[in-house]
Amino acid sequence: MNALRRNVLKGATGAGAVAVAVAAGLITPARVLAATPRSAFEAKGMADTMKAMGLSAPADSRDIAIKAPDIAENGAVVPVEVTSRIAGTSAIAILAEKNVSPLIADFNFSGGAQGFISTRIKMASTSLVRAVVTAGGKTYTAAKEVKVTIGGCGG
Repeated sequence: MNALRRNVLKGATGAGAVAVAVAAGLITPARVLAATPRSAFEAKGMADTMKAMGLSAPADSRDIAIKAPDIAENGAVVPVEVTSRIAGTSAIAILAEKNVSPLIADFNFSGGAQGFISTRIKMASTSLVRAVVTAGGKTYTAAKEVKVTIGGCGG
């Protein structure tokens, strides 16, 4: 059998299985969407975002490493990596403090997954990129300033 044909048949079978699961109600959009409340992503300003996420006064931690460029040439595509060396990390959120809506992403971990994420974010202007880590029922934070030379979110 041709390898291309085999791959097409595998893909069609997988798509068919997902379609059947959706039709049967086993997979619903609510199960696929983020666990973080929509209000947290729509909040304006850091205080409102933290309140919508249910976080209060996270402690600063040196066990959170943020790898991002000191100067981002284009605010539309800023690479960011966050590594948490805090045992029992269950969630990592990324916020850009001067964006209109500061919450950029919220990742949840389970089953002892490593506290590491790598993504690209959009930044409106020079500001702090803040990582908020939840571990063991407590909240920790770290921040790094990223200077943006060309605007990303509306610039």
